[in-house]
Amino acid sequence: MQEDKQPTSPKTLANQKWFWPAVYGAIAILIMGLLITYNLLAGTEETDTLQPVSQEVETETPTEQTAREESMKFPFDEAMLNNVKVLQDYYDVQADAATQEKALLVFNQTFATSTGISIAINSEPFQVLAAMSGTVTDVKLDAFTGNTITIEHPNGYETKYTSIHDILVQQGDEVKQGDPIATTTQNEWNPSAGIHLYFEVLKEGVPVNPNTLLAF
Repeated sequence: MQEDKQPTSPKTLANQKWFWPAVYGAIAILIMGLLITYNLLAGTEETDTLQPVSQEVETETPTEQTAREESMKFPFDEAMLNNVKVLQDYYDVQADAATQEKALLVFNQTFATSTGISIAINSEPFQVLAAMSGTVTDVKLDAFTGNTITIEHPNGYETKYTSIHDILVQQGDEVKQGDPIATTTQNEWNPSAGIHLYFEVLKEGVPVNPNTLLAF
């Protein structure tokens, strides 16, 4: 009796032993590729959105005590300049005889050369102003020669204001240019000048003619 032979089904790829491992491997490679691509894209996008951190270091600029050297101003309200009268000039050895004579101070027939200028305004009291910013180094009270305020300035100058009363400052005070410091009066040492201000300027301790700094 002839045995019936069952037909064998043809082998397909799915039946191959290597097929499914290959499929799984391909899927794994694909997933890894997708993850790597995603991470790369996400990293690029994050880099684009990040703001650069400033590496600048702030440096503190020291504040200068004197930004610029002040120009000296009149020791009174400049609006009154047209009414100012110079009673005694600064004694200049190179000046003419008439100017030198006007710069002599006389008391009891004793002559002294003026190291400043005596100024008056209509023979009336006027407010004395600081000619420059600085520190009050001395306030001298002397009814005979006249009270005196001395102000030291950072540029080597020193100014003195004599024949004053109603003093508004004291030693150690810081004053700004134009600040009121006193009021003019008269004194016994120079009675002929009446109510006036005796104004002196020194540079490194040496008297300077105020007329070289101010146009009286």
